[in-house]
Amino acid sequence: MKWDLGRRGGVEDRRGLSGGAIAGGGGIGVIVIALIGYFLGVDPQQLTQIVNQAQGPTQQAGVEGTPADEEGAFADVVHTSANDVWGRIFQDSGRSYRPSTVVLYTEGTSTGCGYGQAAMGPFYCPADERVYLDLNFFQTLDTQMGAGGDFAKAYVIGHEVGHHVQNVLGLSARVQNAQGRLSEAEGNKLSVRLELQADCYAGIWARQSNDQLNWLESGDLDEALRAASAVGDDTLQKRSTGHVVPDSFTHGSSAERMQWFKTGYNSGNPDSCDTFG
Repeated sequence: MKWDLGRRGGVEDRRGLSGGAIAGGGGIGVIVIALIGYFLGVDPQQLTQIVNQAQGPTQQAGVEGTPADEEGAFADVVHTSANDVWGRIFQDSGRSYRPSTVVLYTEGTSTGCGYGQAAMGPFYCPADERVYLDLNFFQTLDTQMGAGGDFAKAYVIGHEVGHHVQNVLGLSARVQNAQGRLSEAEGNKLSVRLELQADCYAGIWARQSNDQLNWLESGDLDEALRAASAVGDDTLQKRSTGHVVPDSFTHGSSAERMQWFKTGYNSGNPDSCDTFG
């Protein structure tokens, strides 16, 4: 990916500020949070009760600007590109778009959705409209989950901005309200549809940004698909427990996640991302 072709819009950089791990970091709590985090795109509001038990330290505001290091610059460029693409899409449809903010942090930080830590993986908080990234996750994605490459990382960021798009459209709130009236199994099915739509939106961004910048290289799409496969519910459950429980899926199978990313990329049209239809 020729990511240096993109522009930089800036980040909120909290790396190196006091955050620390959640209190009582050992034991089942962190294991559960880590497993949830690997699924990506988890709504932190659903984890608030777990996280708030930790009573993590207050996090100061980060430094706003354009990071000098390569990993920070990459996250800045991809996140800015995703906001630019969705801003144009909303404008073309006569709607107003509010850009998300990306926060880079290490170990732990406060969010509008409670205290977050790196074990949760990358996540989007609808309460403060921020994407939270501990960049060390990308090393885990590469070395432990077999999904390395710059466009694998770009897919993750595109997915999280997809959740922001759902929040701006009001879809996230409608799903959360509906889940309150459903059984756990039925609520999980809605979560799957929401996550698959965010995968499709990531594909939309990939297609439209490439149409504009021609920055994808040979193998980039394969990297994104490997990342989508690596975070499928069935793949993660096999890794962690050795068996698969479909009723407990919250993000979709590996095949579904790859399918919906490809659907978004092949069409370039958000109308193709109706996972609720």
